[in-house]
Amino acid sequence: MAERPQIIGPDSGPEPPFPLRMGGQVVSGFGRGSKELGIPTANIPVEGVSWIETAESGVYFGWAGIQLPPSHPDLTTANHASTAPSINPTTANPSPQSTVYPSAPSPPPSALEAGWRLYPMVMSIGYNPFYNNPVRSAEVHVLHKFEKDFYGCEMRVSILGFIRRELDYVSVEALIGDIETDCRVAGASLEREAWRRVAESGGEGEWLWGEEA
Repeated sequence: MAERPQIIGPDSGPEPPFPLRMGGQVVSGFGRGSKELGIPTANIPVEGVSWIETAESGVYFGWAGIQLPPSHPDLTTANHASTAPSINPTTANPSPQSTVYPSAPSPPPSALEAGWRLYPMVMSIGYNPFYNNPVRSAEVHVLHKFEKDFYGCEMRVSILGFIRRELDYVSVEALIGDIETDCRVAGASLEREAWRRVAESGGEGEWLWGEEA
């Protein structure tokens, strides 16, 4: 197997057709991400997204904005370097290690007061042939360890690049190995200054923290 690139895109920032946008309330998905893979995902609706049917099925990366409810424990922490548990196929025996991902720019005070937080993310768009999904879906894996889920919350994503095509796998372990690489590639790509600036005010920021329809 050819060695995969560890960084996506030029240092100068995303190139067309990116950034691409999606948003909506987080809904329950197939329930496999956390239970079988140890990789929690947030599903957002694909209806009404003009570019979704022509997008190549595969794995993408970028920034996610989530409006958390007032009672959510993650509101007590500022936007800082996100940590997420190392992916482990046996969720009953999770790995104690964590991977540190780049911090996202902080929304302005008004957006913070309204519950908006920004995080790095990877997402899959497609049918996931390993599980033979009957419908096309968009599943977001936020690169942050949350203390509590956020079903029903508003999520907005700014997709900045394409990591790889959708593949079928001979085993769960092979799938998990590729997802681990996807997360590392996303983190390394987003920590560059030009890619962080995309999520600031004047870039995609207003979209990500709910100020732009």
